Order: sequence, then structure tokens, then C-alpha cells
Amino acid sequence: MTNPKRLIEKLLAQTPIKINGQSPWDIKVKDESFYSQVLHQGSIGFGESYVEGKWESEQLDELIRLILLANLEKKVGSKLDLMTKLQFLFFNLQSKTRAYIVGKKHYDFGNDLFEKMLDKGLNYSCGYWKNANNLDEAQEAKLDLIAKKLGLQSGMKVLDVGCGWGGFSEFAARHYGCKVKGITISKEQAEYAEQRCKNLPVEIRLKDYRDLHEHYDRIVSIGMFEHVGYKNYAIYFAKLYDLLADGGLFLLHTIGTNTSHFGNDPWINKYIFPNGVLPSIAQLIKGTEGKFVMEDWQNFGPDYDKTLLAWYGNFVQNWPTLKSKYSNETFRMFKYYLLCCAGAFRARNTQLWQVVFSKNRSERYDAPR
Repeated sequence: MTNPKRLIEKLLAQTPIKINGQSPWDIKVKDESFYSQVLHQGSIGFGESYVEGKWESEQLDELIRLILLANLEKKVGSKLDLMTKLQFLFFNLQSKTRAYIVGKKHYDFGNDLFEKMLDKGLNYSCGYWKNANNLDEAQEAKLDLIAKKLGLQSGMKVLDVGCGWGGFSEFAARHYGCKVKGITISKEQAEYAEQRCKNLPVEIRLKDYRDLHEHYDRIVSIGMFEHVGYKNYAIYFAKLYDLLADGGLFLLHTIGTNTSHFGNDPWINKYIFPNGVLPSIAQLIKGTEGKFVMEDWQNFGPDYDKTLLAWYGNFVQNWPTLKSKYSNETFRMFKYYLLCCAGAFRARNTQLWQVVFSKNRSERYDAPR
């Protein structure tokens, strides 16, 4: 019979990670059932056992980086992990009837929690840290970089696909004089963004991108493509191509991966972003063939590590003001989520791309940096 503890220790022997060692990334086991839980439930068991308090790590983000560099996540599979992958492979988990699931599951979790975790503008995507000293500066720099890449001008009609709490919609209207329509699949986000932008030329709607029919001079999608799903990439790009005016520009800001996948990490899929899929370069570009011209592609994935650590710092610092409403399991779940993602970006398993596409544009395009 397989001894779960010995098997886990054997796998970890390929890395600098030790059980109950002295390094900050080592795993401190508090409950021996941790071993069988990980062995039989894979990624889900690893995350759930952490949330349940069965193990600790002083530097969880670095632990995850070392696990990914050693490809250990591929060596500890489970029936639960396999079932998650098969669901993504055989079903369209991001169909129109299912599009609002992630909004209800994650983005509607609680505006008060996100207000304490994010920057003052509630931008829930990677900041641009090139010349920034803090999270607020990095997020404003990101918004301005996008505005400049799109060449925003006063009076332009702009579509913000996946507008979140209205950060870019407000920015484009207030600083560039644009007329903006923002759409989101989160009821909480829509209500917040509508109130935030009430005195600006901004329209916020709770709507799926597939239900749009107008035309726009510019289109932006920030941190939303991760919810589209590879089965819908062709539909997504075809729809945005139809919505974009001739000569227009479309900027896609998305997390991406180095290899093509058909599903998400099983724990992230179950507890944070249900039905999400990170695109590869090949998957992303295939959906644009015969439509857009790709004008520019920028990768600043390491900036997401810094962004996630800033969110984590805010979350932990402000937890005393939240814990009367949220459980300790929520605290550990968000810690695990934020630090795991930071570790993945640090391992360079995941990237952050800003891609600019044009439609029937004849003039040269020069992207700002």
C-alpha cells in the first residue's frame, strides 16, 4: 500500500522544499491527513487543506514558485483534477447561459472586501510598475498606458468589455472626454460603476458581450478574456470585429500562459474563478485570423507579481475591519489565492499581455511605452 507521506516527501526531494524544514518556503504540517488529501485530491486537496489549516508556509508564494519550477503539479494528479479538465474539454462552460456564474461566485463576493484589497480606483487587474512607486500609481499608469495605446480623443465612442467597478470607463471619460459604454456580468460591479460614473458620459450595463450591436471607435477589454473560454475565442473576436468601426483600435489586456490549456487550475476553478481559462499565444491569435491586424504585443507579466503582493498586503492589513463579516476560511482562501498567483507569475508560468489590434487601418501604428 502506498504511504502518502513518503510519496509526498519523495516528490519534494526533487526541490528545495522540505516538510517541517527551516526555510521560509517549507511546508509545516499540522495535520497528518494533509498527505492523503493531497495525494488523492491533487490541486483541490492542496488548496483545501491549506484553507482548513492543516499546513502552513511562511512564504507561500515562493513555495508555489518552487513547485511550479519542478513541475510537481503534473506529477500529483487526481480523479478530481481529471474531471475538471474533462468538463472544460467536452462542454462549453462559458456559454451565454453560464456567463454570469463567475460574477455571482467571485465578483459579487463583497464590494467592501475588494475596496480594502485593491487600489483606490478598484482596478482588479495588473498594474504597470515601470515608473510607479505604489499600487495606486501603478494602476493609474496602466490606465493611461492603455488610453495612449488606443489614441483616445475627446468625443470617441469607447466600449469597455468587462468594465469591473468602472475604473477605465471613468478614466477615459474624465481624462480624455470619451463617451463610454461599460459592460460587466457582475451585478455588484454594475451598480457600483453606475454610481461612480453618474455625472460622466458613461453608460454601464449588466450584459454579455454577445448581446451588443452598436459600433465603437475604440474597444478595450481588461482582465475579462480569461473568462471567455477557448471554445468561444472565435465568437468573441468575430463579435468585437463587428462592433469596431473601420480604422478603429482594440486593446486586449489579459493573463496568458506559455502552453495551450483547455481548463483552469482545479482549486482556482472551484473557489475563485469558475470556468476560467488562460489563453496561450497560439489560442489567442487563432481566433483573430482573417479579422484583425495585430499591431503591438507587450508582456509585463512580472508586474503582476508586484500587483498581487500589493493586494495581499492590503488584504492582510485591512482584515481586522472585515473579519466580523467574513470567516477565517475566507481569510485563508484569499491568502492562498493571492500568493499562489504571485508565485505562478514569479515562476514565469503565467504572463500579462497587452495586445493592440486594428481593423481596416491604413496608417502606421506606433505603440507608446
